[in-house]
Amino acid sequence: MKDKTEELRDIFTSVTDGEDTITESQEDTRGSLERDERTDEERLESVVTQMRERYAFDTDLSDDELITVAREFYDDRDDAAIAGGLGVEPDEVFVARLSLHLVGEEDADEVDLAAIRDREEDDATLADEYDVSEAQIRRYRRVAQAEDQSRAANDRYRDEFDSILADAELSERMTTDVREDGLEDATEGMETEVDF
Repeated sequence: MKDKTEELRDIFTSVTDGEDTITESQEDTRGSLERDERTDEERLESVVTQMRERYAFDTDLSDDELITVAREFYDDRDDAAIAGGLGVEPDEVFVARLSLHLVGEEDADEVDLAAIRDREEDDATLADEYDVSEAQIRRYRRVAQAEDQSRAANDRYRDEFDSILADAELSERMTTDVREDGLEDATEGMETEVDF
C-alpha cells in the first residue's frame, strides 16, 4: 500500500510542476444572498450579449432596448405597453422578448404547443384545425421555437433573468418587510401620551 501511495504522490508532484501541496487561501466573507459584485445592469448586459452571440436575433432593437424589454416583462407590462415606451410596434417587442426566451403564459393560451411543435402541416391547415388565424399559428410556432431554444440551453438565460429581475423585486420586498417588522417590534407596547 505504501508503494501505491508513493507512486500516486510522485504522479501528483510531476503533474503539478513539482509542488508538494496545492492549497488555496481562503478569506472570511460575510454571508449574502447575492455573491455577484456586478450591478444588475451589468449582469443584464452580460446575459443579452451572451444570447446575441449564441443566437441569431430577429430584432433590430439595441441591447439597451432589449434590457428594457426584459425589465418591463418582469414588471408584468404587455407587449403593447412596452412597445409604446420604446416607440416600436408590439410585434417587434414580441419577437425581441422571444429572442430573450421570455415566454409569457398568455403567449400560447389557446393552443397546446406540444401538439403543434413537431407538426409539418402548413400554417393554413393548422389554423383550420385549431380555428385560429394563420398569423396566430405562426406566432405559436415562434413561441414553441423559443421554448425549445430555452430548454436546449437548460433555461440558463431565463434563470439568469429570474435571478436578476425577480430576485431584485423579492429582495426589495423582503427589505421593506424587515424594516416594517423591525419598526413594529420596536414600537410594540409603547404608550404614547399626546396633549393637543
